[in-house]
Amino acid sequence: MEESKKLEKKDESEQRVWSWGAGTEGQLGTKILQDELFPRLLHQPSLSSISSLACGGAHVIALTSAGKALSWGRGNSGQLGHGEIVSNALLPKAVMSLDGYFITHVAAGWSHSGFVSDTGCVFTCGDGTFGQLGHGDYASHCLPVKLSCFVDQRVVQVACGMRHSLVLLKDCTRTQVYGFGSGKRGQLGVGNNKVKSVNFPRVVNGFEDDEIVGIAANGDHSAAVSVDGHAYTWGRGFKGFEDAHLPHCLNSSLNFIKVTLGWNHALAMSAEGEVYMLGGNHPGVLNISPPAKHLPESREVNLERVPGLDGMKITDIATGAEHSVIVTGKMTWGWGEHGQLGLGDTCDQMSPVTVSLGYDLNGAESIKVFCGSGFTFVVTIPLILLKL
Repeated sequence: MEESKKLEKKDESEQRVWSWGAGTEGQLGTKILQDELFPRLLHQPSLSSISSLACGGAHVIALTSAGKALSWGRGNSGQLGHGEIVSNALLPKAVMSLDGYFITHVAAGWSHSGFVSDTGCVFTCGDGTFGQLGHGDYASHCLPVKLSCFVDQRVVQVACGMRHSLVLLKDCTRTQVYGFGSGKRGQLGVGNNKVKSVNFPRVVNGFEDDEIVGIAANGDHSAAVSVDGHAYTWGRGFKGFEDAHLPHCLNSSLNFIKVTLGWNHALAMSAEGEVYMLGGNHPGVLNISPPAKHLPESREVNLERVPGLDGMKITDIATGAEHSVIVTGKMTWGWGEHGQLGLGDTCDQMSPVTVSLGYDLNGAESIKVFCGSGFTFVVTIPLILLKL
């Protein structure tokens, strides 16, 4: 047999992870407690097989392709899940108590974390003073604890906001979303404006027969996307609008596939690779005209297409507290105080600006972006080529 006909696998590129922005609590994984104004390539062997990341207030959770969870950064409330209170952890460390599970989804809030296994179990740890861990009390935990109320059900996703959490359940016939934690701005979606906090999961109403396939939480906001491309938001009203205590479907004919949330804004990506923004005129959204005045009872959200992206197909989006990142040349904008825009300075940007990673990404199969409160991560997935 001729050698030229033998199949050989070869890695044309290695997986790479970059981070920048706020780093004074170890969240960048650089081993240094300082902000980084430019993207910095991490040299961490433990991050060589990352499939996803979750970025919170000042901590990060990484999910590997082998179903393992790693965490680092601020750990003052037990949100790292290592069984102890630490001011910060400089290096990724495995969440050992979950070793018996294959983890498929992770989430990071301001000071709490969530984990979902392939068997449908959901675990939470960290700050529980608002009931955001969902265990029926207001206790905090340094190790991930399984939510007993879902023991006979299948959880597929978890999302963590500032002080609240969402979980997405799926069975053979339907999906359901549950919320718990702080609810004073309506972010739990229970339809009661007198609910201040809930320490046990309660079902989110308002989706009717729509099948939800994705959930998101940040700040006092919540969001969901359905299989039919409908996008829902609820919780704290975007600038100029009142709070919504039930999910509100965006008034659009677009087919949305992803929604990400900041503290005062949101991004929504369509199946066609277009990106739209929700919110008013402030850093993190864009320098657009503020929404027109609405009647007090109005809950219509101002939806605008991000300008300057004509002819570009967006492949991923992420939002931090007050900044945004999209993948099509890795553009960023918004609040820049900690260098989270990756442009080498601490200036705000009111329109998308391209970030240079100092590396040719043409060989990357995919590029994923993740944002925390004042910091940014980029992960590339290598392209494996088969050669004769």
